[in-house]
Amino acid sequence: MLFADLAETSLAVGEVSSRLEKVRLLADCLRRSDPAEAAATASFLAGELRQRRTGLGYAALRDMPGPAEQATLTVSEVDAAFAAIAEMSGKGSTTAKRAAFRDLLSRATAAEQRLLAGLVTGEVRQGALDGVLTEAVAAAAEMPAAELRRAVMVAGALVPVAAAVLAEGRAGADRFRLSVGSPIRPMLASPSPGIDDALGRLGETSVEWKLDGVRVQVHRDGQNVRVFTRTLDEVTTRVPEIVEAVLELPVASVVLDGEAIALDGSGRPLPFQRTSSRVGHRTDVTRAREQIPLSVFFFDCLHLNGQDLVARPAAERWAALADILPAQHRVPRIVTAASEEAAAFFSDAVEYGHEGVIAKSLDAPYEAGRRGASWLKVKPRHTLDLAVLAAEWGHGRRQGWLSNLHLGARDPDGTYGPAGGFVMLGKTFKGLTDQMLTWQTDRLLAIADGPTDHWVVPVKPELLVEVAFDGVQSSPRYPAGIALRFARVLRHRPDKPASDADTVGTVRELWNG
Repeated sequence: MLFADLAETSLAVGEVSSRLEKVRLLADCLRRSDPAEAAATASFLAGELRQRRTGLGYAALRDMPGPAEQATLTVSEVDAAFAAIAEMSGKGSTTAKRAAFRDLLSRATAAEQRLLAGLVTGEVRQGALDGVLTEAVAAAAEMPAAELRRAVMVAGALVPVAAAVLAEGRAGADRFRLSVGSPIRPMLASPSPGIDDALGRLGETSVEWKLDGVRVQVHRDGQNVRVFTRTLDEVTTRVPEIVEAVLELPVASVVLDGEAIALDGSGRPLPFQRTSSRVGHRTDVTRAREQIPLSVFFFDCLHLNGQDLVARPAAERWAALADILPAQHRVPRIVTAASEEAAAFFSDAVEYGHEGVIAKSLDAPYEAGRRGASWLKVKPRHTLDLAVLAAEWGHGRRQGWLSNLHLGARDPDGTYGPAGGFVMLGKTFKGLTDQMLTWQTDRLLAIADGPTDHWVVPVKPELLVEVAFDGVQSSPRYPAGIALRFARVLRHRPDKPASDADTVGTVRELWNG
């Protein structure tokens, strides 16, 4: 397939707002793809490179050559070119990478150059998000979208599943099953304004403490244990306490979802930064363990002794968890439909120093990678995870630091701008300690997306911050017509990808509420 076909499809998808039309355009393109090119085609349409690190970025786009008049590049050629660039290393590799990319650009038409530029900068804004592209792949392969989503859930990514089903049909999806030792994306919770709202939506429900720790997914196969974070990075060697705890369980194989957390002598949580620092500690783990020991609490069981449980109702998964796990390693939980009982449980969680509670449907399967309506988090204050879009240089005692943050919510449907982009909801410099200012200045300068010597420094929307606020108010200053009231930063969330940012729709629900 010509790469121009993808470029034209990308342009067309970005110009329509209808989800159905986006799906139709993408599916038509996928059907025309050769099975051998399916993985690259799906990856490019998703706005991603299969080669995670090419060493290319905005600097590679300087002095772009003029476009070619005729389309000659194929999908395979472009994929091979990026693979070759990713392999370049050593002295002079940066120059060689840019030269190779420039050669690729010189052979590309204007539309192809636009897509190539978006791929290397991560800014393909066409609205072909996971959900839309998943539906398109299912349509192209003539299979139920639910079957494809199940396979994607287990695989942790759409591209490998798309390649399999486009080449083999539904049989390709059957190859993706939960495998002990291979992590899947965690299920996520949506915010709820309060306990009564959560119970009103879910009825009788499980209410469990929301611990302020680091999410961990633990896989055990025999005596082999592996521990992964919410971003699917392996941290097994850094958390020996967790490995030891899981090895004590009377199981042959198991996959558990939970939280690692550092507690003080009275059992109250230490600040999140202490837990995060400990999990991230790579050297002298023995000493780090002595200084900040970790506890682990699990709340879900995804696999047990050869049986996959992800599709089972939550109540069945929790029963399996209770059968194998001592209470000291289980997150506190009650099942209730009574508002007063749930409210008292919520108060206990907060009194013990935790974030709040999560209300969970008793019947829901484990929807990996999704933030659905079957898990609702309730906190004692409104909080959101928002992306930093820009930062302003401070003055006075904050001179030399990037201080005032421009905050944005995700706009997955493109209601207020490009689909998959971010919508600004306000600014804040409150809540930032000197240590946080120092850290965020270094981090934001590393992801700057424009001049760093001007008053405002635009940045790539890659860093999330957890923000508390007193409410949402109407505001004609911002594209969505709303802004946060008295926003203040609670903490940086480098452990979360930008795709986990809360959406502008979520913020509007809080405003309407």
